[in-house]
Amino acid sequence: MTDTPVQTKPAMDRTLLAKLTGGLGDQATLSKRSAALAQVYAAYLPDVIKTETGLDVSVAYTGCETGLIGDLVGDLIEHFALTNGALRDWCPNFTLACGSGFIITLMEHLLGAHPDTIEEAMVRQLSVIELDLAVTVFEKLASVLKSGVAPTSGFQPKLDAPQNIEDRSKAAFDYPEDFAIAVTMSVTLGKTTSEIKVIVPQKVFLKTAIMTPTSANASSASDAWAEHIGEQVRRSHVTLEARVRLEPQTLGVISRLAVGDVLPFKDSSGDVRVEVSANSKDLYICEFGRSGENYTVRVKDNINSDDELLKHLMN
Repeated sequence: MTDTPVQTKPAMDRTLLAKLTGGLGDQATLSKRSAALAQVYAAYLPDVIKTETGLDVSVAYTGCETGLIGDLVGDLIEHFALTNGALRDWCPNFTLACGSGFIITLMEHLLGAHPDTIEEAMVRQLSVIELDLAVTVFEKLASVLKSGVAPTSGFQPKLDAPQNIEDRSKAAFDYPEDFAIAVTMSVTLGKTTSEIKVIVPQKVFLKTAIMTPTSANASSASDAWAEHIGEQVRRSHVTLEARVRLEPQTLGVISRLAVGDVLPFKDSSGDVRVEVSANSKDLYICEFGRSGENYTVRVKDNINSDDELLKHLMN
């Protein structure tokens, strides 16, 4: 008696399966829907930015790309910031991406730089504090998205913390192998033009009735943005440095220093003055001391006001 080989059916082609199950649309349909979503941003986002910051921005549709969602995210060029998002009753996983130039330029404007002095941003990775501002930017981008795809939903988008594309956690962006659409728009602020991308699974996008909002529903003012950014900065971690001045020495003495040589503090007869700084900005005058086994500094005086310090640290 011989065993009969088990016959296995070949797996269905992934592209064909996606078409049959509504997870992959034709290019004409996707392009039309992408342009409609871009219209939502063109109509809504400039009003939101203008109302809340007093700044003029313009948004324009530049095209769409299709592919597996992981590939569309992975193909983002350097100097993008991105975040994962979810909106209950609409989509469990979408991605928003924004060129760093827009966020860098927005930061300069919000810090009070004169518009005529702000040049086109040199794109780079966002700093920790700029990523804090990116939180607010992505919240606005997500609110515009909701207004177009789920205006009557009682839920709000939930977003992960923004990341630079160069630092993105692959685990956080490990998507199912679904086909997606990347809607690309240009956003111009002053002399800087950047890109915004909205990446959504096609099985969600094809079922969505995109509605252009009738009015921009922005309620905050520019001072609310400034307050929000200041609060983000206050929660940011900053590396502190302490400088202690030593007794002046001649170049001859310095050139002969060897391991084990001791240099005295300049203020060795009294309290040792220490200058504490962050981001090259002097913050406090302190005195050098010790607590148990740890060396410490005690704050004696402020060098700058809180507002001056915040403005410096946000740069």
